[in-house]
Amino acid sequence: MLDEGTCLGSVSTCYRVLREAGESRERRRQATHPAKVKPELVATGPNQVYSWDITKLHGPAKWVYYHLYVILDIYSRYAVGWMAATRESAALAEKLLSETCGKQGITRGQLSLHADRGSSVTSKPVALLLADLGVTQSRSRPHVSNDNPYSEAQFKSLKYRPAFPARFDSVEAARAHCQDFSAGTTTSTATAASACTPPPTSTTARPQPSRPSAAASWPPPTKPTPSASSAGHPHHRTCQERPGSTRPRRRKQPLSKSCPPVPRSGRFRG
Repeated sequence: MLDEGTCLGSVSTCYRVLREAGESRERRRQATHPAKVKPELVATGPNQVYSWDITKLHGPAKWVYYHLYVILDIYSRYAVGWMAATRESAALAEKLLSETCGKQGITRGQLSLHADRGSSVTSKPVALLLADLGVTQSRSRPHVSNDNPYSEAQFKSLKYRPAFPARFDSVEAARAHCQDFSAGTTTSTATAASACTPPPTSTTARPQPSRPSAAASWPPPTKPTPSASSAGHPHHRTCQERPGSTRPRRRKQPLSKSCPPVPRSGRFRG
């Protein structure tokens, strides 16, 4: 029709008509990627939600690392299980999870375990173990680094301590340091919990501090009178002799009513 010189509408009009008829969409078959749901877990008591992760510790030489496995109860922030090893493997993670669940007496359907998407976490032995134990798995979203905040916060508390060494001479030294840190955090958590407990109240009235009577302050102290030469100046400061001092003490006098106060702005300026 354009070759014949017939124009029924502009390009935008044609696209509007197609859009109203639903014919302007992509006609090819393409995969859809729905948005990942943000993981939300709530723990109202201990042994309900665990969070676990693996971090690296610097060894005695370059490219030598030790791996620290930590399982954390997000309700009490207590490390229910941890292990320092020379390598990261699914077999060690399976062993740690199995021993921790057995030690804490976890039953089927009781526990939810949250972790990131590391190779050891998403391995088949760990998945089969959690399925046998009846533990619900929860994973972080892909390419999201803050979906496992409790484990990351504990690792930062460990590595930002002043006593944390730059390198460990051996895996035994790493285990000893982590053991001291675990004991210290457990004690501090218990101390913080006891500090939140209100002190015992008493029904007896406390003795009030004694106040001086009004007669004790009589007669009132006399104010210094300005000299005759300076009485007419509203901004003059009079001097008063201090006993035992050679220098007079300067004392401000209130401004007279003839001097208006300087207006101040209500905005805070740093």
